[in-house]
Amino acid sequence: MAIKTSDLNAKLFGKANKRRATSPVEAQAAVKEKAQVIELAIAGEDLVSFELVSVPAAEIETQTVVFAENSREQSFLNEHALADILVTLKERGQQYPAVGRRNAQGKIEVLDGSRRRMSCILAQKDFLIYVADNIETQHAKFLSDVANAHKPLSLYERGREMQAKLDSGEAADQKALAQMFQCSEALVSGALKAAALPLELLQAYPNVSDVGRPTIVKLHKQYFALPSKSQTLLLEKCRHAQGEIWQGSNSQGVARLTKEISSQLEAWIEELAPSKKEASAEKIDLIKGRVSYTRKGANVSLALKKIDDDVMDDILAYIQSKLS
Repeated sequence: MAIKTSDLNAKLFGKANKRRATSPVEAQAAVKEKAQVIELAIAGEDLVSFELVSVPAAEIETQTVVFAENSREQSFLNEHALADILVTLKERGQQYPAVGRRNAQGKIEVLDGSRRRMSCILAQKDFLIYVADNIETQHAKFLSDVANAHKPLSLYERGREMQAKLDSGEAADQKALAQMFQCSEALVSGALKAAALPLELLQAYPNVSDVGRPTIVKLHKQYFALPSKSQTLLLEKCRHAQGEIWQGSNSQGVARLTKEISSQLEAWIEELAPSKKEASAEKIDLIKGRVSYTRKGANVSLALKKIDDDVMDDILAYIQSKLS
């Protein structure tokens, strides 16, 4: 059967367009059939045949790779980030096949389904994927981008896409990016700040998609305020303790774990660049019990006790003569 790329999701995900649900009953029935061969008109052009392949759980990491231009950061995929599909996959196996192509090395390159691929690895389940032999890189990118609409990208991943547009000259500034990505300039700013952060910082979180813009903006400010040597030491701490912070926590829920990670990172940053507290001015007795002063930079405070009017007039006159 021949279907358009716009109908790919109806065949595999129960939606004709991931942004607009269509007849779910008919679509789900088609998915359950798991036809051995399907034909897709990629980007409305020539039909390409895809064959359903089952990759044994033990061979997924060696026989498959993720498309290099996939916008999703694979290092973020852990049991927390995949929680929405991992439980069902463990109980019932993979419900919807992924989509890929065979590369020059003979490996299967996953275009749509990197989250399902990692879930199968974690759950030790066989990986189902429709594979084609003749898909150009341009069309591979198209399929990958359409697929990523199913699960929103994190702020970091969106920022990386936006930065690529700036670097290539496709967008001139943040205002142009906001129009291109149909979002606010504030979100663009936050996304670009996220993309500027080292991966090690973000990999400390159980699910980067749950790290909001305020947290990103604060972390960006704190990190880039550090001297370069302190930045290196902070990243070394993150690499050394990667995953340990949230894995060893007793907190329930990603929101609480995310807050704990932020607190830990802030503590490390404070440790590497302690807040500079203003040195308190030391009080000095000039005449014990009667005259003392404190000096703070170029400022001097004088405290006088048991001073009559005549002495006070003389002191004030002297000060005036010296400072006038």
